Amino acid sequence: MKHVIALDVGGTGMKAALVGADTALSGGTDPGPPRLLHEARRPTGRERGPEAVVESILAFAEDLLAYGEEHLGESAVAAGVAVPGIVDAENGIAAYAANLGWRDVPMRRLLSERLHGVPVALGHDVRTGGLAEGRVGAGRGADRFLFVPLGTGIAGAIGIDGRVEPGAHGFAGEIGHIVVRPGGVACPCGQRGCLERLASASAVTLAWAEASGDPDADAADCAKAVESGDPRALAVWRNAVEALADGLVTALTLLDPRMLIIGGGLAEAGETLFVPLRAAVEERVTFQKLPEIVPAALGDTAGCLGAGLLAWDLVAETAGAAGPGGPNADPDHDTAPGTDAAPHTAPSPSLSPSPGSDSDSDSDSDSDSSEVTA
Repeated sequence: MKHVIALDVGGTGMKAALVGADTALSGGTDPGPPRLLHEARRPTGRERGPEAVVESILAFAEDLLAYGEEHLGESAVAAGVAVPGIVDAENGIAAYAANLGWRDVPMRRLLSERLHGVPVALGHDVRTGGLAEGRVGAGRGADRFLFVPLGTGIAGAIGIDGRVEPGAHGFAGEIGHIVVRPGGVACPCGQRGCLERLASASAVTLAWAEASGDPDADAADCAKAVESGDPRALAVWRNAVEALADGLVTALTLLDPRMLIIGGGLAEAGETLFVPLRAAVEERVTFQKLPEIVPAALGDTAGCLGAGLLAWDLVAETAGAAGPGGPNADPDHDTAPGTDAAPHTAPSPSLSPSPGSDSDSDSDSDSDSSEVTA
């Protein structure tokens, strides 16, 4: 069965899938939605150093290739991989990730070599997750959206007509480093008062641990205390929501999105977050059009689904370059264009695995969501 490899690399764990299409990508007909044919998770092994992490990624991809050959009857036609940190998607380079310790890793070339010439698309983790949310998640059907995950840090993905804009240098969407409190708390990026130092899940965790006097308390505990009416929690939550609203209004003033999609750990608070956030954004807009503000739909599967979309986009791109009925692109090709901004030509994966999927229950709660804090 025709399929691609999808791999999402986080800070401590990797999620992967083999994603198959029910119909061909060529022939002038709208392809059916692909299915998740196989799922797996592994640790990155970052405690063993950056070279070991890279080897873990390559070995995982190689095992997925072998699984497809054995169980699906053929090799994967492409692979998509999403990685954290600073990513040069155009040249296939994983430039920097503090949590994983690597610099200037030629990830696309290394993967293609390990996969015996299978073409590889490389993407930034947040933009790749945003691609999935825009095409098959909460933003499906929206022509303009901004995806903002609130995790360890805060980043963003700018969705435009089925693609995600990387920017001229690959830094587009770094909303977490909008200064919302000038002269405030120091940020690793070198500024003071950045949004992610006030409204990320980690920022709320730190603020609530201090306010509650419990060093083990986290953002989820703060949300529960808010629901119970604890005045200390209400103050912490209000500060975070107001900072987030300030940052979002700046973003929507610049981008004019039709939809704001909020994800990450803090979004798991549900309406405890969304009710005051919608109100705070509405209070701040003047001439701007108020976008719909919705929770992300895909959770921690967004990166893996997005990686699958990158791979299918690459298949469609190379098929289109060959021309109708033309031969496939050279499998050793390693000059794929920037994949973060791939056109909306690939099929959309289903959001649940096919029967018999062997996904385990582990999750990578340390996924990076900011290039600076990656």
